[in-house]
Amino acid sequence: MCAAVSEPEPTFAAFREVPRTGVIFVTTEARRRGFDPAAADWCNLGQGMPEAEDLPGAPPRRGAITIDPLDQEYAPVGGINELREAIASLYNKLFRRGMPSQYSVENVAISGGGRAALTRVAAALGNINLGHFLPDYTAYEELLSVFRLFSPIPILLESERGYAFSAAELRREILGRGLSAVLLSNPANPIGKVIGGDELAEWISVARDLDCSLILDEFYSHYVWRPDLAAQGGISTAARYVEDVDRDPVVILDGLTKNWRYPGWRTTWTVAPRKIIDAITSAGSFLDGGGSRPLQRAAIGLLDPEATLAETRAIRAEFGKKRQKLLDGLRDVGFTVDLPPEGTFYVWASAQHLPPAINDGMSFFRAALDRQVITVPGDFFDVDPGKRRGGRAQNASARFRRHLRFSFGPPMAKIELALERIRGVVADAARQA
Repeated sequence: MCAAVSEPEPTFAAFREVPRTGVIFVTTEARRRGFDPAAADWCNLGQGMPEAEDLPGAPPRRGAITIDPLDQEYAPVGGINELREAIASLYNKLFRRGMPSQYSVENVAISGGGRAALTRVAAALGNINLGHFLPDYTAYEELLSVFRLFSPIPILLESERGYAFSAAELRREILGRGLSAVLLSNPANPIGKVIGGDELAEWISVARDLDCSLILDEFYSHYVWRPDLAAQGGISTAARYVEDVDRDPVVILDGLTKNWRYPGWRTTWTVAPRKIIDAITSAGSFLDGGGSRPLQRAAIGLLDPEATLAETRAIRAEFGKKRQKLLDGLRDVGFTVDLPPEGTFYVWASAQHLPPAINDGMSFFRAALDRQVITVPGDFFDVDPGKRRGGRAQNASARFRRHLRFSFGPPMAKIELALERIRGVVADAARQA
């Protein structure tokens, strides 16, 4: 009896191979080994999702919404005005009290998720040089590849300096490379660096002086661990340092996803000068058409300033404990941490001093999968739009090959179980060495 011959996968000339982002790659690999998000036996330290349980001192979690019949209709592309007004009011009350320039509904646009917001911004950019940092959020890579009008220019951050980058260095990069915009996550995903306080004010001053737009992904702005920023309510945002909301070239992206711990709602926003809001809303008209109207309506009640501060305090208390647990646990088994996270809910750690079989990100990732622990190898954060850094430069990306990103978003019990299993991974590799 002849063995069946498998047919080659079909190809289609019109379509290219589209790479998966780091989180999608690792969860896809995990699913091949039986991963189920609802299964209690898996520890997902890969996905950037905060635990959704009630936290002590936080407002009660929303468990149901009522849908007005009128909200069965399409939402405006820029979002419903009531939610836009609530967001503008939140920023003004928390960050701009007493300042002459205040955000209005015209400074806010609503999107159906963080990637949708980023995509709108990217689609609205002109024929410019856009600076971005290495390492940074994995989804930036394909985002910066798809739109051809602008040229992405990488800016390297050095682990030896704790990934520091001053306002003076920003000025030099803008002038030397002819940058018209800079995109970054702040707090930074995956490294946990925060540009805050006077330093952030200086960055905005540079952007204002040189007319270089700062596009700031602030989705982790309520997860701030630096003691000097605690006096600001535990929230670090550029909105505190904008002088004129319609003239300063500052674009802020945020949403319910991380800071309010409602990722499934896919309700996010952009806060920017009205001219930029007009442009990204026009881009949304052909890219996505707008977000969910019922969820936008329901989101209004989550944006009360006092409730927002209570949620942030609860995050700081509970996630701070998990941060320390994961940080200590990884160091105990031999990981090196370049910078204890100043923000986000990630630890960016190097496996270089682990046993040889697991001393790089991909090897450790696969070994941890055998024990039902999901992590993200550091290679995915080497943002390289269009894979332009080929040849010898491509090999230079090995500087992130030893690293992994570990999330302390899951509940404490999951982190403790994951650390126990990671100790087993390291012990097994040590016996084999």
